[in-house]
Amino acid sequence: MNHPTIPAIAARALHKSFKDTHALRDVSVSIEQGQICALLGKNGAGKTTFIKTALGLVTADRGDVQVLGEPAGSLAARRELGVMLQDVDLPDLLSAREHLTLFSSYYARPADVEAVIQMADLEGFADQRYKTLSGGQKRRVQFSVALIGQPKILFLDEPTTGLDGDARRTVWDNVRRLADGGTTVILTTHYLEEADALADRIVVLSDGRIIADDSASNIRNQVGGTLIRCETALDQSTLTSLPGVKTIETSGRLTTLLTDDGNAALGALLQRDPTLGDLTVRKPSLEEAFSELTQGAQH
Repeated sequence: MNHPTIPAIAARALHKSFKDTHALRDVSVSIEQGQICALLGKNGAGKTTFIKTALGLVTADRGDVQVLGEPAGSLAARRELGVMLQDVDLPDLLSAREHLTLFSSYYARPADVEAVIQMADLEGFADQRYKTLSGGQKRRVQFSVALIGQPKILFLDEPTTGLDGDARRTVWDNVRRLADGGTTVILTTHYLEEADALADRIVVLSDGRIIADDSASNIRNQVGGTLIRCETALDQSTLTSLPGVKTIETSGRLTTLLTDDGNAALGALLQRDPTLGDLTVRKPSLEEAFSELTQGAQH
């Protein structure tokens, strides 16, 4: 049994390059056991390289990463992992039940096959050949295979891509249940509401570097500001001159302002445009905060 003070993942000064591309640039991070940690970043930010390094599928040029105190890729580390990657598939001719039975034989303490079928909501197609399943059904089978070994650390790479709303909620419920039971979950997702709903901690990567590492609420507060969305007759230069305006985006008839001084900007806006319509004022969402952080990191 691992002592609870040992991190689930401990990376120190990881650096990895592919030809002329620096995928990871001296990344150091420690992820505690029992956390749900979301790794966010645009395509090419380094998320997949970090995960594959932690899994032992990629060797870092320098630095090191340990999994529950064991070297990444070692047999002792691999026995504690469940993995659902975005770019993998399963043999076509086996059913979900056969896949689970096969994979359960690889582990010393596997979960009950029937229990996992129920947990992942596979009952309606558990005995159909994998090749006959829809894309969403295949993702659910892949999720179930990641669970069968009762892993202490679960890697989920875009787990709900291709799933409908009900299936996505089933995955979310299972992830929360697993974390409540002590499983560490490392999640990558392009659905920012998914990270906001699930993650205890969010690590944002950009160009191979960590640019934010905190809870979703603190990351929103880190970006700060107020979003003002409205239909306005004012031109770009006038909007830019409003107090504290940082960014302006126009989509159809609506314009969105991000400002550091919401009260002053709103007062000036109402004063200069008496015909203002469809006005909403709120704090940035995680998705908007993520966009602001990653855009800022590129400048």
